[in-house]
Amino acid sequence: MAEIITVDDPDDPRLSDYTGLTDVELRRRREPAEGLFIAEGEKVIRRARHAGYEMRSMLLSAKWVDVMRDVIDEIPAPVYAVSPALAEKVTGYHVHRGALASMQRKPLPDVTELLGTARRIVVMEAVNDHTNIGAIFRSAAALGMDAVLLSPDCADPLYRRSVKVSMGAVFSVPYARLASWPRDLVAVREAGFRLLALTPAEQATAIDEAAPHTLERAALMLGAEGDGLTTGALRAADEWVRIPMAHGVDSLNVGAAAAVAFYAVTAGRPA
Repeated sequence: MAEIITVDDPDDPRLSDYTGLTDVELRRRREPAEGLFIAEGEKVIRRARHAGYEMRSMLLSAKWVDVMRDVIDEIPAPVYAVSPALAEKVTGYHVHRGALASMQRKPLPDVTELLGTARRIVVMEAVNDHTNIGAIFRSAAALGMDAVLLSPDCADPLYRRSVKVSMGAVFSVPYARLASWPRDLVAVREAGFRLLALTPAEQATAIDEAAPHTLERAALMLGAEGDGLTTGALRAADEWVRIPMAHGVDSLNVGAAAAVAFYAVTAGRPA
C-alpha cells in the first residue's frame, strides 16, 4: 500500500517530477533523459498502469484520494496529497483533473520486432505537434492500426499533452523510432510493406481507388502539419495516395486526415 504524504511546500524536492509541466522545452529534454512521463487524469493513469508502466509517484488533490483509493492500495509508490493552489504552483497550471502520476518509461521495442508482427502501420515524419501526435495515436488505436514508426524528429508520444489528447491510446499501440530517415524506410519495404505516402498532390491516387485494405501489408506515411511529407519521403514511397476533397477544400488537419486514411487502410480487414 502506498504512503499518503501531505505536502504544503511547493519547493519540496519530492515533487520534482511535477515541476514546470508547462515548460515544453524543459520537459522535452528532461522526461526522456530521466526515464519518466506524466499521466494526467484518472482514466489515463489507470490505462498507463494497465499497460504495464511502473508508477514512480502520484500527486493528488484531497478530493481525488478517495477516487484513486484502489490504485493507492495496490502501489508501493508514494502519494503526495496537495491543495489545488499548491499543485498549480508546482506544475505551472490549474490541474483540472486533480490527479497526476509520474510513470517510469519502458524501453521502446525494436523496429524489426514491430515489423515482424504488424500488417498495418503508421509512419510519421517530423510530426512535432503534441496534439496531433495524440490524435493520431487515438485514431490508430480505434481503427485497428498495428504499430507506429516515428522519424527521429517526431515529437514524444509520452509527453503529457500527447498522452492526454490520445486518452491513453499511446499505451495501446506499440511504437518505435527509426534511427535514420528516410533510409530506414528500406527496411520497412523489405519487411513486405507497401509504402503509401498520404499527400494532397493532384497526381496522387484517390485512396479508395488504391484499395489499401486489400494489401497484405501497408505502411501509411504521414507528414507534419502544413509542410506534409518531404521530397525525400515522397521519393521513397511506392505510391502516393490522397483523400478526395469537395467544396474547394485542399487538405485536412493531419489528425483528421489520419483518421480517414486509417479507415481506408483497415476497412474490410479480416478480424
